[in-house]
Amino acid sequence: MIPNRHRDFRLDLWALALMLPGFILPFLKVGPFYQSLTYQCAIGAAATMSIYVMLRMGLLSFTVPAFMAVGGYAGAMLGKAGVTSLPLLMLVSFIAPMLFAIPLGLLVLRLKGLYFIFITFIFNEILQLIIFETPRLTGGSDGISGVPPVTFMGHEFFLPWQQVLVTSVICTVGAIVTLITTQRFRAEFTSIEENETLAESLGVIVWKYRMIGFIVSAGVAGLVGLALVNVLGTAHPSSFSSWSVNNYIAYAFVGGRGTMLGMVIGSYLLIIMSNFFSAYAHLSAGLFGILLIAVMMIAPTGIVGAVVGLCDRIRAGRGTARTAVETTKEHGA
Repeated sequence: MIPNRHRDFRLDLWALALMLPGFILPFLKVGPFYQSLTYQCAIGAAATMSIYVMLRMGLLSFTVPAFMAVGGYAGAMLGKAGVTSLPLLMLVSFIAPMLFAIPLGLLVLRLKGLYFIFITFIFNEILQLIIFETPRLTGGSDGISGVPPVTFMGHEFFLPWQQVLVTSVICTVGAIVTLITTQRFRAEFTSIEENETLAESLGVIVWKYRMIGFIVSAGVAGLVGLALVNVLGTAHPSSFSSWSVNNYIAYAFVGGRGTMLGMVIGSYLLIIMSNFFSAYAHLSAGLFGILLIAVMMIAPTGIVGAVVGLCDRIRAGRGTARTAVETTKEHGA
């Protein structure tokens, strides 16, 4: 049987591979619908990666929209100030929410369960209030409109297919950061998720690794915020609604919370199906709900989790059968 670490790493690489079409479709001259679907999938998958980092330690964080807003507004402010270089915007949008995450993490990361969820959700509401009450800085309820498109090596990326390409680049960088972090601290994150008390007794500094995960999660969310602002051409409070985190959580649990591949599969499936259901107008919400219920009933561990579990059982069955045959041969001899 393939060791879990090697198997999980391969699944994570498959997650990155599934984000590659975003680099190809823009050059195929597909229609606006498929361009829109591509950047929706890229943004959804990358935002779910931010949740995944904390899920690796058994924590469900609701701060993703807030950190997306910090990264998105930081990019919009720089853009309006004339700074449009893509690498620089990505760097600022990655670092800015990380700076916010440090003091917040010191306050909330010792909390567990519902207390942690509640406080991280409240942070979204507080940030929304700050955005509305600081119109000179954030534009208030009007947001920051007319954000110029990003540039790279002197070239402006303003055409729709170019924006899809930029979105794919930003979101893939977020996925790579997620992969590096979760693989580098895989043992520590897993020990905290499985038994925090035992992990502490073995010398794992739980709050330290939670802080690392929280900061990285914030940075990844900030990159997604930049991608969203670049596509829309505006930074508006409605783009970072507190309730939008429910979608990302649904993507994570439908796809399978244990791997990055689950984040991508869940995001792609639900985003594609929600676009499909939108053709049925008033029935779309009901159809989407039925889909969620059906998937979670059939595969409680998520789609990828169910497939991995099935493969493990098949391998175990083959191993048992092989052992039985060898034992029979030995007795026969």
